[in-house]
Amino acid sequence: MKVPLLDLTTQYSKLKKELDEAIIKVAESQQFILGSELAKMEEEFETYLNCKHAYGVSSGTDALLLALMAIDIQPDDEVIVPTYSFFATAGVVARLNAKPVLVENDPVTFNIDPKDFESKITSKTKAVIPVHLFGQSAEMDEIMKIAERHNLIVIEDAAQAIGTQYKDGRFVGTIGHIGCFSFFPSKNLGCFGDGGLITTNDDKLAEIIRIKRVHGGEPKYYHKVIGGNFRLDALQAAVIRVKLPHLQSWTDKRKYNANLYNKLFIEKGLAEETGKTQFDEKNKVLLPKAVYENVDGLKNYHIYNQYIIRVEKRDELKAFLTQNEIGTEIYYPVPFHLQECFAYLGHKKGDFPISEFSADTSLAIPIYPELTDEQIYYVVEIIERFFK
Repeated sequence: MKVPLLDLTTQYSKLKKELDEAIIKVAESQQFILGSELAKMEEEFETYLNCKHAYGVSSGTDALLLALMAIDIQPDDEVIVPTYSFFATAGVVARLNAKPVLVENDPVTFNIDPKDFESKITSKTKAVIPVHLFGQSAEMDEIMKIAERHNLIVIEDAAQAIGTQYKDGRFVGTIGHIGCFSFFPSKNLGCFGDGGLITTNDDKLAEIIRIKRVHGGEPKYYHKVIGGNFRLDALQAAVIRVKLPHLQSWTDKRKYNANLYNKLFIEKGLAEETGKTQFDEKNKVLLPKAVYENVDGLKNYHIYNQYIIRVEKRDELKAFLTQNEIGTEIYYPVPFHLQECFAYLGHKKGDFPISEFSADTSLAIPIYPELTDEQIYYVVEIIERFFK
């Protein structure tokens, strides 16, 4: 049996008529940049996320970059980021010649450790970028309290967390000062290329973001500030508008798939329960834990953009799964503090043991909504076979 890591062709086949019609509509209008499709998409996200302002942008990376530009990050500034995340989280800071200050991650959720975050604050710290990694919210109450105490801007990296709720019901990306999302095709809500979204409830920040999204021109060709070309194409906005109404059902299926995986791994004796952080005879596979799963009324406690297991012989298991036609991916093999381009920060192996453990042992297995029970049983069966 073949089980790809992601199967976008099945999703497209189910929405083909709507998607094709939406794309043709844009083609017939010949309005490809900004325009009514994007404006409608932005309004729909303001309603969905319950935020005041939402702007479509060219990618999740550009959303982060634009957010930093909107708060006027300067070369002497420091921005705190987790050392275990997708490269863009730290890369955008370095691109503006500011200093990414790296912090440790929580061993259960993979998200930023608030205590380590506060310990790294200096007089030069201007902002923090908590990442809602793999689709689960970071501990935002504590992060916001720390940020308020130290007068810091909070930019949420919600690239993998569109629709994720925090324990109080608010959607991530609307809790901090600015939220950043990605519509990369592999995301739970993906477009037909690169795309992103930036959100805020601050009217002044919204105005700056709106102007800097179009090179800083206001009105057109008159520039008091410097921005960039951060626009989302109308074609991508049209695709997202078709897909957004389906997002909740896709999220529900991902949660179902994750719960089935958890159940099967435990029944097979490969794990005792979710959230374990150390290997032993009863926990050969460490399972992800949805920490807010039992909060009353909370629907999207974890959207499982990825379903991440941890195993000691990760690379060997990955190769074994590949031999059995099961798709996998490593998110992420090298933490920022061990990346060659960040050697100037002065870190060494051992400085962030939790993140290094995650980087050495984590493996994503298929979780997409169209996955069948039969395929999930097969994946677990092959992993069980690996350990025998």
